[in-house]
Amino acid sequence: MKWKIEDAILFENSDFFVINKPSGIATLDERKDVFAPNILRLAKAYSDDAQVGHRLDKETSGALVIAKNPEAYRHISMQFEHRETAKRYHAVVEGMHDWDGMLVNLPILPLKDGIVVIDRAKGKHAETWFQTLKVFKNYTLVECMPITGRMHQIRIHLACLKAPIVADAMYGGKDIYLSELKKKFHLKQDTEELPLIRRVALHAHSLSFNLLDGSPITVEAPYPKDFGVLVKQLEKFS
Repeated sequence: MKWKIEDAILFENSDFFVINKPSGIATLDERKDVFAPNILRLAKAYSDDAQVGHRLDKETSGALVIAKNPEAYRHISMQFEHRETAKRYHAVVEGMHDWDGMLVNLPILPLKDGIVVIDRAKGKHAETWFQTLKVFKNYTLVECMPITGRMHQIRIHLACLKAPIVADAMYGGKDIYLSELKKKFHLKQDTEELPLIRRVALHAHSLSFNLLDGSPITVEAPYPKDFGVLVKQLEKFS
């Protein structure tokens, strides 16, 4: 089945469309694989002058806004630059955490190999708010609100809180298996157990911005299947 951008549209008018980006597709061209499909290329095939308003990591799913014309692109770019947009992500993290507006303010420095580190001397200012949504046994569903938009910001800030995102090997997150949650778990003979989610458990759940006429809009992106299954299994066996 080939993924079509039209099938992922959550909101559309003459200036913008917001999609529920699937995991596994990069927002822009990747240096490693310039021929792989990406959101920008698919968006341009759908609407000639399309430009992406911001970026989501390749593994991250969720709400992504795309401008259809240069004026709309300028308008959304300025909102991101002046921090007038609001992005809310949901993440499943390791450990049981009770956060009610926990602020992490730690500067981030990108390294050459696509990883970032906290560097108080050379890093760029980065702030994220965290709110507990639901506590499970050994795991927590967290809402993450980045104030700044640094690369891997949510991922490294959660790692700093000793709450790495599930399956985020880059920042210390481990895979999660049904056998860890379910007491009487039996695997069929000669089969290997697969993790409940096979990518970083991070989803851009909603995006708020202003349309060209100044009216505010919030678009919510439903959980994709893998993220939804992970949350359901945690609910069921906690």
